[in-house]
Amino acid sequence: MSNTLEQKLPWALLTLRVGIFIVMFVWALDKLLNPGHTAAVFEGFYGIAGLSATIATVLGILQILLCLAFLAGLWKTITYGVILVMHGVSTLSSFPQYIDAFNNLLFFAAWPMLAACIALFMLRDHDTKLAI
Repeated sequence: MSNTLEQKLPWALLTLRVGIFIVMFVWALDKLLNPGHTAAVFEGFYGIAGLSATIATVLGILQILLCLAFLAGLWKTITYGVILVMHGVSTLSSFPQYIDAFNNLLFFAAWPMLAACIALFMLRDHDTKLAI
C-alpha cells in the first residue's frame, strides 16, 4: 500500500467500526429498555412469537457485550462476522418494507450499513486503529 493509503485506511475502518457500533448498541439498549418492542420486532420480522422480557433482557446484555468487543476490535473474525450476520438477517427480514419503498424509506438505511459491515469484515486485518 502507498503511504497515503496505509495512513488513511485504518482511520476509515475505525469510522466504519464506530458507526456500526452506534447502531448495534442502540438496538441492544432497546432490548433492555423496551422489551415489549423487542418482542413485537421478533414476532413481526422473524416470526418468533411470545418473546419474554427476560429473554429480551438476556439478548440485550449479550448484544451489548458483543458490541463492546466489536468496538474494541477484539476477536475480529468472530465479532465482526456475528455483527455482519445479525445485521444481514435484520436487513433481509425487512424485505416486505422495501416493496412499499416510499412509505418505508428509513428501512433503506440498512443497505449502506450492510455494505459497511461487509467492507469492515473483508478488511478486518487492516482495522488496527484503536483496536486491541
